[in-house]
Amino acid sequence: MLRPLQNRFDPRHYPNLLVGLGDGDDAAVYRISEDVAVIQTVDFFTPIVDDPYDYGAIAAANALSDVYAMGGEAVLAMNVCGFPDNLPQGIIAEILRGGADKVAEAGAVLVGGHTVRDNEPKYGLAVMGTVHPQRVLTKAGARPGDRLILTKPLGVGVITTALKRSIAQPAHVTQAVSSMEKLNRTAAQLIQEVGVHACTDITGFALLGHGMEMAQKSGVRLHIYVERLPFLEGAIAYAEQQVFPGGTCSNQRMYEASVDFAPQISEAMRMLLFTPETSGGLLVALPAERLPQLAERFQAAGEPYWVIGEVVAGEGIQVLP
Repeated sequence: MLRPLQNRFDPRHYPNLLVGLGDGDDAAVYRISEDVAVIQTVDFFTPIVDDPYDYGAIAAANALSDVYAMGGEAVLAMNVCGFPDNLPQGIIAEILRGGADKVAEAGAVLVGGHTVRDNEPKYGLAVMGTVHPQRVLTKAGARPGDRLILTKPLGVGVITTALKRSIAQPAHVTQAVSSMEKLNRTAAQLIQEVGVHACTDITGFALLGHGMEMAQKSGVRLHIYVERLPFLEGAIAYAEQQVFPGGTCSNQRMYEASVDFAPQISEAMRMLLFTPETSGGLLVALPAERLPQLAERFQAAGEPYWVIGEVVAGEGIQVLP
């Protein structure tokens, strides 16, 4: 009988493996010298928007985000593709162009990839990044007294679902696409300048799922305030119409036992906070005394941020008005 993977790759046998299979973080990190560690990640998915260029750019930004969540810079990327035989070559070219443009914007190099036949289009990237071994950011490390920062608004999951149901307003879709295509690179650079305790990006497990991972790995409790949360225009209205993707219920089943909602929080808002995001922002825990430094740097760079809560002693998440 094969041993479980986490036992077969016991980190005690790999001293240079700084973040690995058993850590459950956003990417793997392997030290190759005293000054350089390699970040490795891969991500791909089926189309969530109609425009092939936007689809490629969003998928690429989403894959690159894992590198930024670990505090690093992207260096190399390779395409991961699955396309039907009858998909027009022009559409495939636009998907790949969108991804290539986003890799170039990240300052990385696209060096090839691999394609297979698939009945449904799939696209993403395998990405290699670098970071100083002593500056790796993980989900663990949040401490009581820290402030919680979010760097992108929420709601792309319900907006793209509304798009699939042909009920989304074009302006809402445009804003959601712009948010998903935005790289987390500048935000990651700025938080590295300030110094933070923990970081993750908000993607498929939603704000509450990824927040729960931070709380569990840090051994703390998160307080999140609904009135402080940023939402894309239209997101709350679609949630009130019950326009949720299937992943919402999966996240709810997985995480709701560890989330305490204040009685005033509506059912629609609860479900919205369990709704998957694509290429979402960074969730950061940093010491309260460093918040003015972060605010100064983000404002100077024209980067948005929201202070959405704090870290306290305990476990799980409490969602407050």
